[in-house]
Amino acid sequence: MSSDVHFDTSTLLKLRAAAGAVLIERPKGCGAAPGTMSSVEKPGTGYPEREQWTRQMDFIMSCVGFAVGLGNVWRFPYLCYKNGGGVFLIPYLIIGIVGGIPIFFLEIALGQFMKAGSINVWNIAPLFKGLGYASMVIVFFCNTYYIMVLAWAFYYFIKSFNSTLPWSTCDNTWNTPSCIEIFHHEDCLNGTIGNTTYGNLTCEELADGRSPIIEFWENKVLNISEGLNYPGSINWELMLCLMAVWVMVYFCVWKGVKSTGKIVYFTATFPYVVLIILLVRGITLPGAYDGIMYYIKPDWSKLGEAQVWIDAGTQIFFSYAIGLGALTALGSYNRFHNDCYKDAFMLALINSGTSFFAGFVVFAILGFMANEQGVDISQVAETGPGLAFIAYPKAVSLMPMPPIWAALFFFMLLLLGLDSQFVGVEGFVTGILDLFPGKYYMRYRREISVAICCLMCFIIDLSMVTQGGMYVFQLFDYYSASGMTLLWQAFWECIVVSWVYGADRFMDDIARMIGYRPFPWMKWCWSFITPCVCMGIFLFHLFNYKPLTYNNTYVYPWWGEVIGWCMALMSMLCIPVSVLYKLCRSTGTFMERWEKLTKPQWGSHHLEYMSPDTDIKSLTSLSTDTEDSKVIIFESVM
Repeated sequence: MSSDVHFDTSTLLKLRAAAGAVLIERPKGCGAAPGTMSSVEKPGTGYPEREQWTRQMDFIMSCVGFAVGLGNVWRFPYLCYKNGGGVFLIPYLIIGIVGGIPIFFLEIALGQFMKAGSINVWNIAPLFKGLGYASMVIVFFCNTYYIMVLAWAFYYFIKSFNSTLPWSTCDNTWNTPSCIEIFHHEDCLNGTIGNTTYGNLTCEELADGRSPIIEFWENKVLNISEGLNYPGSINWELMLCLMAVWVMVYFCVWKGVKSTGKIVYFTATFPYVVLIILLVRGITLPGAYDGIMYYIKPDWSKLGEAQVWIDAGTQIFFSYAIGLGALTALGSYNRFHNDCYKDAFMLALINSGTSFFAGFVVFAILGFMANEQGVDISQVAETGPGLAFIAYPKAVSLMPMPPIWAALFFFMLLLLGLDSQFVGVEGFVTGILDLFPGKYYMRYRREISVAICCLMCFIIDLSMVTQGGMYVFQLFDYYSASGMTLLWQAFWECIVVSWVYGADRFMDDIARMIGYRPFPWMKWCWSFITPCVCMGIFLFHLFNYKPLTYNNTYVYPWWGEVIGWCMALMSMLCIPVSVLYKLCRSTGTFMERWEKLTKPQWGSHHLEYMSPDTDIKSLTSLSTDTEDSKVIIFESVM
């Protein structure tokens, strides 16, 4: 009779060889029950099984929280107006379909199928396990520098509770004699009347003045030094904000997906509430219509420029969080039969929709700001920290009741970044813990691992809260997790799955999981289209490389660029170096080594859920809504 006892992989193989297997039909979706663990516990080991999302919505919200981040709010709107307004949506959607969605689905499906984090997931082709190490390096760098944006947002959020916003006046200790609160007097609109005066200053002197928000950002928040080789002292207020944010991240992650899956319900949804409030307020301000039209007005001539398509591709890869390994880690906690195909399309739609919606919010406010200052919108539209910590704070200082709108905006930024941050930390810790088999299990190992990860990142972050910290931050941002490293990673992911493991074979595996075969378009993208897109954009970046500068004025020293390229190569070289190392360490002819090193290493859950005798081709016509949607598994017979 059928036994209730679970066996490890070797035992199951021996039993199957000796006594055969009984095929049992189970309706699709009847894996482990929701809220239970998903992997098999080995008798006598005493270590717990792999965690699983309590409910599927936890996974959806975690992916939304991770992929929808600050880039949707401060980068997409800027790229949209820069590259032809509404016309930018055409290359954006095309590259999303041929590049973003296929890899997004690939990473989630791979994690769900292999039930492993970013490193062990490449047991599907062990020779290319360097892909996992590369993604770990990238996500570690991302976790290290990305949290500085949250520290700045938290600092601004605290300062927003003053009755008078500190960045709205020039009577603070950090202000200089060049600080001017009002720039564009009605008599100086064209900036050419040199003998017209406003107060004791001429129009030319007004034009050379510095805004209080710029002085607050550079002199108070950053207290920026002359360059990378002048680190200066630590900003203690900023360091305390950084410490507070890391503590928040730690207590969001330390208990694993059981706690993460609950917290994201708030951190992933509340920013949408704030965005809607800001949009309603923004469209009622004078100049909002002009700002929105500037955002979406199409410039069809832009479609012929290569840079527009490159910007669309890099934005897709950034905003979808591809190549970081965190999506793989999130997918690994799914039920084996979860319909990740449907999830991937839904999450991609939410991500891109959020980017487009945020553009209306941002440009309604920027239109108001341009109207108040009497300048063109192009002079106030910025990207990156310039939008979040200069342009937008200036805009809210011009509104009625500015502290309320400032607090709302920076609270939204904090939440947008927080869920991306703690999911990134979750992905890194998952990959580390998966490296250690169950025999190394110890109590509180997750809590200790998360603490060590957070502490290491915090120590590195101390270099970014010094007077030269912005130069260090930009070095990390430009090189360690740049478009080149993500494109390189995505290219090799497609090549390994489609040409080493086999695209048809992986499509069969997905059919085993979800009960039906995805549209062949995915296979074609993985095999041909997406690798070409990734490599094309990668080469364009490489051939058009420009040395890093800060604020278009400060040029980084040669040794700073060397450090940056070392950070980029630390992840990129993981793949070829690990391949060469494994091939050299193995024995036999080249083909024998290749065959041995590319043979998948299956986990116990594969033997539980799949039978080699299952006719996967018959799943082609199955629908998830039919009663015939069943998955064949086998159990041992005593």
